[in-house]
Amino acid sequence: MTAGAETLEGPRPRLTGRAAFLLVVVTILVVVSMVPLREYLGERSRVAELQRQAQLLEDANAKLRADIVRLHDPVELERLARACLGLVKPGEIAFVTTPKPGDPEPSDC
Repeated sequence: MTAGAETLEGPRPRLTGRAAFLLVVVTILVVVSMVPLREYLGERSRVAELQRQAQLLEDANAKLRADIVRLHDPVELERLARACLGLVKPGEIAFVTTPKPGDPEPSDC
């Protein structure tokens, strides 16, 4: 029965010189590849951040383009001149009211 027990377990694998060398080489490769992998992941997150900033700038540019188009409209220019500068057409009478203390400030023009 002892012989049968040995065959079921089988001989124990031994660490040969080739296997040890291979293990050392694989370990070195894993350690050496960690630095470029870390740099790659860092650069990938940097690219994602730059893409997010670029999108924010594109949105701001679109808003500014819309403002440019709006400011070329004569009706809008007249509205701003009346509201912000207090200008009136010839023959019109301008009324100026003074705000009460504690009233909210008028919106910026």
